Amino acid sequence: MTAIRERTVLFADLRGSTGLYESLGNAEASAMVTQTVGQVSEAVLESGGQLIKTLGDGLMAAFETPRDGVRAAQRMQELLEKTVQRARRQNDLALLALRLQVALARGEVVELNGDCFGDAVNVAARLIDHAGDGEILITAEVLAGLHHASKGRFRSLDRISVRGRVESVHVYRMDATPLPGADAAATQFGEPMRSNEPEGMRLIWQDLDRVFDIGAMPIVLGRSVQATYCITDARVSRSHARIDWQGSSFELTDLSYNGTYVRFGDSGELLSLKRGSCTLHGSGTIGLGGPPGDEQSPSVRFEVLHFYDTEPQPFGPRSRR
Repeated sequence: MTAIRERTVLFADLRGSTGLYESLGNAEASAMVTQTVGQVSEAVLESGGQLIKTLGDGLMAAFETPRDGVRAAQRMQELLEKTVQRARRQNDLALLALRLQVALARGEVVELNGDCFGDAVNVAARLIDHAGDGEILITAEVLAGLHHASKGRFRSLDRISVRGRVESVHVYRMDATPLPGADAAATQFGEPMRSNEPEGMRLIWQDLDRVFDIGAMPIVLGRSVQATYCITDARVSRSHARIDWQGSSFELTDLSYNGTYVRFGDSGELLSLKRGSCTLHGSGTIGLGGPPGDEQSPSVRFEVLHFYDTEPQPFGPRSRR
């Protein structure tokens, strides 16, 4: 029977399972991933949702209300964290790398033979590409259905282009703790800032030299033509990394399978981000898939800008967005 209803659609993806197959072998790793996904999926029924299907190392679910969907997403993260903590106590190193990405969208869906189809399904499925480890991303339609107090836990990432969709999607990310008394969206869109705070980001890869102000955040670096900063190199993931404005600083988050690397200055500290994040300061180089300087991987020069008292240093030709 076919039905058309408003639903909140959730996709969850378990990351870190590749390491399990390498260390445990196919049979044992497959059983462990299936068991972990099964444990996480319990959050769907606890929150009154419908488990549509499991997808190897992920799942799809649908909920009547945005509140139920977000509650399930939080519970999923809690359940996985308990699994990881238990593995840590038992010194089970294989499970320590497991992380969960969750994305939710809301809209009209077609329900047919226990499955769901529609724009909300497509958006939630594609939004996973933009989520870091442990992150919960939601669309503006999901946010609108939450209580006021719950809305305060979400920070605007502005509009993001998602694969297969012409119109961009306004996306919000759940913070670990509520934002203390501030409107995150207002910070995103240009509240007056203290003079010592950065105001822009400059990125240079080959001849692609662009300057972004805070209002242009987030910046998605990737191979997709829909990425904010498109790097046409086969070694780069479609959505490889994301730069967010966090109210007082720029944060770089790795979204890839091959990792993102950051070197500050010309010969300073080198950070390896494996689905992790770091704060960008000063200037340096971002390596996509390999350390900066690795000839096998593209490297992007970055510079944190303070427009009020300085001009970008001469990396090369410059163009403003």
